[in-house]
Amino acid sequence: MRYIETRLQKPSESPLSPLRRETFDKTSLFTTLTPEERQQIAALAVEKTYAAGETLFFEGTPCEGLHVIGSGSVKILKTSPSGREIMLGVESAPSSVAEVPLFDNGDYPATVTALKDCVIFLVRKEDFRRFCRQHPEVPIKVLALVGRRLRGLVGVIEAVTFGSVRQRLAQALLQAERESDGSVQIPLTHEELALRLGTVREVVSRNLARFQAEGIVRIVKRQIEIADRAALQAEADTEY
Repeated sequence: MRYIETRLQKPSESPLSPLRRETFDKTSLFTTLTPEERQQIAALAVEKTYAAGETLFFEGTPCEGLHVIGSGSVKILKTSPSGREIMLGVESAPSSVAEVPLFDNGDYPATVTALKDCVIFLVRKEDFRRFCRQHPEVPIKVLALVGRRLRGLVGVIEAVTFGSVRQRLAQALLQAERESDGSVQIPLTHEELALRLGTVREVVSRNLARFQAEGIVRIVKRQIEIADRAALQAEADTEY
């Protein structure tokens, strides 16, 4: 990982890079701000780069600040005391992670790892809080974002608690297809699917083999291709 720190200066003294400007213009937390205000918060950020597989921060460590994703995507992981992991979600640029501990003074509640090579803009906690006091609409946007994520977590808990692995696998494949812009091939490994489902790789492999035998999916060059979307949707829609 390497990083470049940028101090707050007047725009004319320190022009923002196109990626930095575009990231803060398009990240939902800042869309209600004026261009000048977005430029101000963008100038506060520290630019960092992470290779795929590298961890941005670990669950239980002190919160540094708000992580704004300029390029790439990250996965959010929760780990049990026994070391078992479940993937709570995926965030892609332009977006943000680690909003909650900015306000409750708590540690990071989950681990965030780069799925692809990433450029991250870190707005340190005190800088972000100071900015929020000047712009009270930003905390309201944070609440809306946290609310959406809470609904998503409720869905994860419901699926893991009540749904079968077969049903959850069907739902995960359809979700992965949506995340890949409607691409037929889904670039997920069995291990990544297991993380999403809160299970182990062997269980995922066994159920994928059954889907393939039934003509619902095809596995081509280590990628999963949906062969019968209607059948897969029917599996996903099965009543708990």
